[in-house]
Amino acid sequence: MNKLEQFCVSLLKNCKNLTSLQQFHAHALKTGLSADPIVAGKLLLHCTVHLSDTLDYARRLLLHTSNPDVFMYNTLIRGFSDSDTPHDSLSTFTLMLNNLDAPPDSFSFAFTLKAAANLRCFRTGAQLHCQALTRGLDTHLFVSTTLISMYAECGCLSFARKVFDETPDPNVVTWNAIVTAFFRCDDVKGAEKVFDSMPLKNLASYNLMLAGYTKMGELEYARRVFEEMPVKDEVSWSTMIVGFARYGCFDEAFGYFREIQRVGMRPNEVSLTGVLSACAQAGALEFAKILHGFIEKAGLVWITPVNNALTDTYSKCGSVDMARLVFERMPGKKSIVSWTSMIVGLAMQGYGEEAIGLFHEMEESGIKPDGIVFIAILYACSHAGLVEQGCNFFDKMAEVYGIKPAIEHYGCMVDLYGRAGQLLKAYDYITNMPIPPNVVIWRTLLGACSFYGNVELAEQVQKRLSELDPNNSGDHVLLSNIYAGVGKWKDVAIVRRSMAEMKMTKSPGWSMIEVDKVMYTFIAGAKQDDVTKEAYRKLKEIMTRIRVEGGYVPEVMNVLHDIEEEEKEDAVITHSEKLAVAFGMGRLSEGSVVRIMKNLRVCKDCHTVMKLISKVYRLGIVLRDRSRFHSFNDGVCSCKDYW
Repeated sequence: MNKLEQFCVSLLKNCKNLTSLQQFHAHALKTGLSADPIVAGKLLLHCTVHLSDTLDYARRLLLHTSNPDVFMYNTLIRGFSDSDTPHDSLSTFTLMLNNLDAPPDSFSFAFTLKAAANLRCFRTGAQLHCQALTRGLDTHLFVSTTLISMYAECGCLSFARKVFDETPDPNVVTWNAIVTAFFRCDDVKGAEKVFDSMPLKNLASYNLMLAGYTKMGELEYARRVFEEMPVKDEVSWSTMIVGFARYGCFDEAFGYFREIQRVGMRPNEVSLTGVLSACAQAGALEFAKILHGFIEKAGLVWITPVNNALTDTYSKCGSVDMARLVFERMPGKKSIVSWTSMIVGLAMQGYGEEAIGLFHEMEESGIKPDGIVFIAILYACSHAGLVEQGCNFFDKMAEVYGIKPAIEHYGCMVDLYGRAGQLLKAYDYITNMPIPPNVVIWRTLLGACSFYGNVELAEQVQKRLSELDPNNSGDHVLLSNIYAGVGKWKDVAIVRRSMAEMKMTKSPGWSMIEVDKVMYTFIAGAKQDDVTKEAYRKLKEIMTRIRVEGGYVPEVMNVLHDIEEEEKEDAVITHSEKLAVAFGMGRLSEGSVVRIMKNLRVCKDCHTVMKLISKVYRLGIVLRDRSRFHSFNDGVCSCKDYW
């Protein structure tokens, strides 16, 4: 490379966007340097690898380059293989075969095979394998390693294993690829055997095992490998935090995050978003505040995904004001994820009008809504009872933005009608959908039938569900609940007997509360420990007081057994969310807001109890159930008794 070429390449490194790149390209055309193969190749490489949203420009560069070489084609193939349009990688490979006299090399096949893997197209991958075989490149390490990954992505473990066995001298990267292949195909034991037989392991090998185990939910195995690792990096810690959080092991996820700081390692974007996700799922507001302080102190507020995670966490912890603060103070231009997170946060807590206002503000900022944003705004309309506005947004999605409704959007519309009590309209909407309804849509309507006590329609919906998903216990439980709510105990018995014959079990209800940065979980009817006994003692005192001062009468129709009224009262009084709020009231300082997270929908009796507690004790309670937030203050709920 001569001095002029070196100077041009150094200038190219300073091109940070398409505009500056075009200026450089214009200069190269004017001076004749664009014809230099080194400069042309570096220009193409910079366009495809170092800049975003410039692949179309890179394609035009290649097409207008006289005598492009294999390197240039490979560069564009590589760029497309990692993009949202990997099929363009395949078309570029075909173009190279047709236009280039020189044969494709190992990089050509490796990059194109990666595109086939991302497309999960077995036929294309097998054709590329045949071409590599005829050219004698199939045993090249780079090609064979990518072949293993391609076959694994297509679910063909036997083919991946055969390629590995035929590789003459596999290196550690090839060994890692076959380990990943076994995990991709859900063969944990096979992955373990390969890992144990590896002649040489590197840090990536251990991290792959951690990722595989945590993805499969084998958390104890992941813990064992983590403890055995000779060296751990940011990926190792992040994998453990995200993996444990995914499966609801929040205390362990928090523990690993604390350990990162104890060993002196700086948390990265992945570990921060992972532990914030754990806070969001657990409703751990106090721990989230500590993390927020750490992020501010460490100067990480400029990272958009971290700010998005903070917004989402505060929203899901019931602190919409803090979510707003993070959103408004977010540096730089907000991404579409930022807007979506805030809209969902407002929607979950019943601020439908504010969510709609924010949507319009996003439009005015120049951000084009996508399908996910429309799910969020339809969700907001549904939870606020804004039926007309929801219908308008659904129409606007296709008519204004050209977004074809997906099954999730139709599900939102069914939920919109169902929550508003328009059950027959929801049923007609489902039967006239242009795409077949799935179990989620029918289940949404079944939930609405349960709330409004429509037995006849519920039976029709359950019939459809039994055809699509006959082994789902939740559907049978919901139908049983509907029968019990209207006193049809014989029908309840039939449903329960059917469940017993099919060996179905009901998912237990549990509630979680954070006290002094420790998470406590309560399950009704579970074995009592000291914490549970403390909760029961406090709950007994609370129930006595709200009976006397609040006029509480148990809504025993929520107890779905044909038993005596007194037994029903005992059953309904000890629901998990009541235990959690009682424990929180006994432990938290005066004036604190009690925040609870429940895995199921709150029943009517518990909802009434929360309102009475907030009124009698002048206490703020935030309860997040499976469906939405309920904020109780002075005897009033934010949902206005609208589920």
